[in-house]
Amino acid sequence: MDPSRLSPVDTPRMILTPIGAGDVRDLLVLYSDPIVARWTGPWTEGATRRWARSMVDRWQSDGVAKWMARDRATGALIGRGGPTRLDLEGETVVEIGWVIRDALTGLGYATEMGLAAVEWTARFEPQLPVVSFTEVHNRASRAVMTRLGMEFERIIVREGLVEGREGLQADAPFALYRLPTRQPRMVTPG
Repeated sequence: MDPSRLSPVDTPRMILTPIGAGDVRDLLVLYSDPIVARWTGPWTEGATRRWARSMVDRWQSDGVAKWMARDRATGALIGRGGPTRLDLEGETVVEIGWVIRDALTGLGYATEMGLAAVEWTARFEPQLPVVSFTEVHNRASRAVMTRLGMEFERIIVREGLVEGREGLQADAPFALYRLPTRQPRMVTPG
């Protein structure tokens, strides 16, 4: 694996670093925010440790996984997100996602992280399609996907939240967005 895949990614306001075992405390803080918890479900310390370990393993096996996002100036926790490779109905894709602290939502951090993930993917995984998905009623995340230049493709069904129903549902509808394939620009001589 190219070691530069693991290098921190700087954005205008954040530093993005591969999630590691030492990030469990910050992840627990993130997942205890009420809005974050509503979308991601309650996380126990054990589940968070296992998930962080899986991110370490995925960085090693896939060369891509989620990042922690911290303020560049203060080091304060902003959230987590970025790219991961996954199988989506038989197609290998890079999925871009984000989770931002409740107090920081609406300030453009998800879009900033998403743009960094799109750029990172163009550098390290250019052959793979880039997608993002969320429950159909998560309008904020769908708006971020549109700002990233992604286009709605279709509804997929996964475990998640269904508007008006309590708890996780096995058959939740998710809106799948895809970044259009970039075509090489034709240069006219002369």
